[in-house]
Amino acid sequence: MVTGTAGVAAAKRAIAPLAGSSWLLRGKDGRLSAYATTEGGLLRWTEARPGGPGWQGPEFFEAKSVEGLAVAQGPDGFVHVVGRGKDKAGLPDYTHATQYQSGRPFGSWHSLGGYRYPDPAQTAKLGNPAVAVGAEGAVHVFMRNAFGGVLMRCQAASGKWGGWQDLIGSRAEDELVATATESGLIELLGVKKDKTVLRWAQEKPGAKFPPVAVIPFTVTAGTVTALETSPDAFTYYGLVPTADTSSAPSAELTAFRPEPPAAMDSTPLGGTPATEPPTRPAALRTPVDGHDCTVLAHRTATGRPALAACPTRTEDEGLWWTETGPECVGSPALALDAAGRVVIAAIATDGTLRLARQRMDEAGLSLAAWETL
Repeated sequence: MVTGTAGVAAAKRAIAPLAGSSWLLRGKDGRLSAYATTEGGLLRWTEARPGGPGWQGPEFFEAKSVEGLAVAQGPDGFVHVVGRGKDKAGLPDYTHATQYQSGRPFGSWHSLGGYRYPDPAQTAKLGNPAVAVGAEGAVHVFMRNAFGGVLMRCQAASGKWGGWQDLIGSRAEDELVATATESGLIELLGVKKDKTVLRWAQEKPGAKFPPVAVIPFTVTAGTVTALETSPDAFTYYGLVPTADTSSAPSAELTAFRPEPPAAMDSTPLGGTPATEPPTRPAALRTPVDGHDCTVLAHRTATGRPALAACPTRTEDEGLWWTETGPECVGSPALALDAAGRVVIAAIATDGTLRLARQRMDEAGLSLAAWETL
């Protein structure tokens, strides 16, 4: 069992949020938990009770020599963390641990093994993992292979892991994005070196992945987020490079839907996103003032989070961004607490967790004061 150590955590600071579609997750008991990397492992903060305001942590969970930690949550509330470690020969070895209840220790780290090429130099090129949980709690772990294709290993509902499968593809960067729909469909995105997007999408829950498709969306690797904005259909948000008028890189936060019922061309969203280092926007769908809305947050060029909302699937009508909170590292996160309030979280530059909740006594998406944990 991977136990937490609060005393050790008190001397540590978060380095960055864990990778994945969100690092702020709500358990079956209604409590939120936040996850971040730190030296030698990961940190976790957990609400003391559903809806707060008190929090427990941070707790420290050891993961020596493991990098690229990614997190995902299944419909059963279980939280899965995967990472890329090394075996005795120094070659990539992937590991997985599960948190079964909010605030409880993780189960033991379980080695998923590593894919092996005849040439160890090729094996060493295997990428960091991405993780998503599909139908019946099936955990899917993806990684970029030595040639820019994708390898996958999945866990059946029984808990048994299958072998590594080759999903083909080529020239993908090491920033895969795995997401699951409410029905359990899993979709995987990869960005090629020429910034075009590779897409693997299940046609029904639990089905094999069809051949990779290239979708007409050009985006920077490491900046893509998928949000289910209609049944089993995603809207993608990411940073699209723009024509440079200076020596500094520039990009626009952009939305794209490739499929019905609301397919659209790419739509710039404004918001002056940060480009160095590239970070993903956070996306959440929830009612605001009785309207079905999409809430977005991202790290701006000033280093602070910015927040905006619009009726779902109407990004082309424009968004109004508001900067809020402290300078942060990595991507902000969004979640709904037990009271249905939007919560925005960020890892501040001093390594502390900061968050703010929606004020329910005001119209729109007004936030209460930020807290430091």
